[in-house]
Amino acid sequence: MFFKKKNRANKEDNNLEKIAALLIHVAKIDENYSKKEEEIIKQTLIKIGANNENIQEILKAGKKIEDDSNQILEFTKEVKKMDNDNKIKILEALWRIIYSNNIADAYETSLMRRLGGLLYIDSKIMGDIKEKIKNEFSK
Repeated sequence: MFFKKKNRANKEDNNLEKIAALLIHVAKIDENYSKKEEEIIKQTLIKIGANNENIQEILKAGKKIEDDSNQILEFTKEVKKMDNDNKIKILEALWRIIYSNNIADAYETSLMRRLGGLLYIDSKIMGDIKEKIKNEFSK
């Protein structure tokens, strides 16, 4: 029984590591990975189930996965499996990361369009999320 619980926790951490890698990838796309973006990533991981105690390990593993990867498909697989509420939390976090420097450049918006397609998110929903987050940062 103990081993099953430990394996389940390891699998959940592995999923969170891949989601962290996706968030980190978006944060690094503008070649300016900031502490503010890292804080957004940590808070998002906690919102979707990470423990405060192991958030640094998840983040470290996510950075390694992102560094070692050359495509985003392996990261999006984990997000696809999530319920809609958690997908929305992740998409909001991605837009928060992008707008954390008050600017969304062409690479970032292109990546988000691509992610919306990979995650089967309706473009209207994606646009609504983008506007919601953009308005948060313009206040």
